[in-house]
Amino acid sequence: MRDIGVDVSEPEKECSDDKCPFHGSLKVRGQIIKGVVVADKMKKSVVVEKNYLRYIKKYERYERRKSRIFAHNPVCISAKAGDDVKIMECKPISKGKSFVVIEKGASP
Repeated sequence: MRDIGVDVSEPEKECSDDKCPFHGSLKVRGQIIKGVVVADKMKKSVVVEKNYLRYIKKYERYERRKSRIFAHNPVCISAKAGDDVKIMECKPISKGKSFVVIEKGASP
């Protein structure tokens, strides 16, 4: 098990995924985002939704917004729809994936 440099709980299962930050050779860097998995139908990928507030200066109020981020889902973590997860930035894995799931069960 490799130390990824972030204070997260290590996965219980082992995996042979090369793109796993714990058991493979993928290095993580950059921002850490907490969110909820909304789709897990892709192979080894999930869609994570992050909710946030944006201030509107004209009306002096906040509006709710959301963004959806594609993330790699290692076999050892295997997050399902509805799980709270923590994702971290990594090098681009594919055209739309630049994040990897590092912890399951993190409250957003």
